[in-house]
Amino acid sequence: MIIKKSPAEIEKMAAAGAIHARTMKLIASKIREGVSTAELDQAAERFIRSQGAVPSFKGYRGFPGSICASPNAMVVHGIPGPYRLAKGDVISIDIGVTHEGWVADGAVTFAVGAVTPVAAKLLEVTRRSLFDAVEQCRPGNRLSDVSHAVQQTVESEGLSVVRSLVGHGVGRSMHEEPQIPNYGDPGKGPMLEPGMVLAIEPMTTAGRHMVRMGDDGWAIYSQDGSLAAHFEFTIAITADGPRILTPWHEGDDGL
Repeated sequence: MIIKKSPAEIEKMAAAGAIHARTMKLIASKIREGVSTAELDQAAERFIRSQGAVPSFKGYRGFPGSICASPNAMVVHGIPGPYRLAKGDVISIDIGVTHEGWVADGAVTFAVGAVTPVAAKLLEVTRRSLFDAVEQCRPGNRLSDVSHAVQQTVESEGLSVVRSLVGHGVGRSMHEEPQIPNYGDPGKGPMLEPGMVLAIEPMTTAGRHMVRMGDDGWAIYSQDGSLAAHFEFTIAITADGPRILTPWHEGDDGL
């Protein structure tokens, strides 16, 4: 069942989302050669807690980190640790914030210094596919219109959508119905209605779409070792159109 939120509840989610966006901007300021993913995790946790919120991922199904930090061929669910960023890396930073019982979820893939043309294209196209998906988050559209928008943007550029991982509903729980694939024909699935809140998250690779599980049981990698990217917003469907509740893109810092 898709749990719709009242306007007041969406405002509470937006408050969590504002903390999320500030956390992402803090992490963006720390992305540089030599920084460890553990150091990024510690900075995020300290800041989230300073805002009266908690990191949603910490302890979720046993996950040990406060954020997911997934470099290069790792698509998602990277456990922060000793890995130090190197020039030319790309790294997905996925952050969940819970504030007063409401969850906000979002991700950005960052370039560490100058990256290859392939990496730059992957990040630009994946980010663009997220915004194209957001444009479909309007009452009267179907859920698969969102999915199709991602696929169309990504595959038209010769890149691949990871098919075994999905976005999801979000609210008081990290994962609610519905599941949101990043591919599919338009015009199918539930009709979008005001009050639905969705975590839309294109996950892509520069190679093929297949993935594999890492030895730690959490990290998911592109099967062929190609670079991966991941961008995510929490989006509320409103009568006036889509409302981005995790606005990490706002401002002039290049996110």
